[in-house]
Amino acid sequence: ANGVARVHAVLAGRSDTNQDDAEAALRLVLVPRARTFPQSGEDAEDDTQPSPESNSEDNQKPDTDEPGDDQQVPDAQELADMLVEAAKAMLPAGLLLNSDLKKAAASRSTLAGKAGALRRSSTRGRPAGTKRGDLNPGVKLNVIETLRAAAPWQTLRRREALKSSSETGTARRIEVRKQDIRINRYQQHSETTTIFTVDASGSSALNRLAEAKGAVELLLADSYVRRDQVALVMFRGKDAEVLLPPTRSLVRAKRALTGMAGGGGTPLCNGLETALLLALAERRRGATPVIVALTDGQANVARDGTPGRVQARLDALDAGRAIGSSGITSLLLDISPRPNPAAADLAAAMGARLVPLPYANSSAVSSIVMEETRAKSNGVYTV
Repeated sequence: ANGVARVHAVLAGRSDTNQDDAEAALRLVLVPRARTFPQSGEDAEDDTQPSPESNSEDNQKPDTDEPGDDQQVPDAQELADMLVEAAKAMLPAGLLLNSDLKKAAASRSTLAGKAGALRRSSTRGRPAGTKRGDLNPGVKLNVIETLRAAAPWQTLRRREALKSSSETGTARRIEVRKQDIRINRYQQHSETTTIFTVDASGSSALNRLAEAKGAVELLLADSYVRRDQVALVMFRGKDAEVLLPPTRSLVRAKRALTGMAGGGGTPLCNGLETALLLALAERRRGATPVIVALTDGQANVARDGTPGRVQARLDALDAGRAIGSSGITSLLLDISPRPNPAAADLAAAMGARLVPLPYANSSAVSSIVMEETRAKSNGVYTV
């Protein structure tokens, strides 16, 4: 507030601050942030009555209302006292009953504590300059940049104000309009959640599980630096399950991976749908999900759990198209001994990058996943 008062004085052509500057700073800084208000009734009257000691002290002080004293520059404490007194005088009666304030408070309370509120509030992260905007709930006004934007127009606006003041009898020292408002912008690193969807069925399940376990552990080791999380979805038999919810905990991941077993049918549709639901939940939370499917694309269990390759393949393609239409980044690692047309068709339905990995190891899987996630998301968003 002190800085705003000094800027207001400079814009008015003065080198020192006075009561007008304090009131302008109050209107721009303190009133929008007010949370408590002066008491009313008898309590307010009691608070404003000076004590005898203060009266005696005031009588001993020299009179400061002489014309020559107006040129003195008030210090920080005096300016703060001026702002407080001006606030008490300018706050309108019944301000807490104002419906607009109630709506703003309700809006802030609904955002608090909810996932994804960081993006909407525009109050978290590293400062990234300012932008023109409206004074909506949750934004932060940049007073200095607002005054800088308004400064070049003051001469023209003052002329317009003089014409109107001849009719109304009042004129503003400084006029800030809607197009002058500048609000702060922030940058945050967007968290990436890599969802491994592993085909744990068939005779070669042990090799695939070993690859997935190694890749998850490598990505977790790197996630501490990149603020990423890893999840693991396994499908086999007739259903799919989230074996490892999104986490950065290496100990928790190793415990889940230790109990991972393979064998049985291939419910590919259920595995992809489970991964999609988890990815959508992560996106609502504010993270950037990436689905990594380790499969040969050959399904033999339908969505309802009945065996049959034809219906299972159709259901898997439907689930793949659902992932593609959601806009979620996906990657399909074909783990069959030789390139499989079924995996290529599934990757096309998902809109995913197809990577043949007949003899993949955990290091290769980890490198490809990190390359894909960095290519799709730069890890930074601006609000």
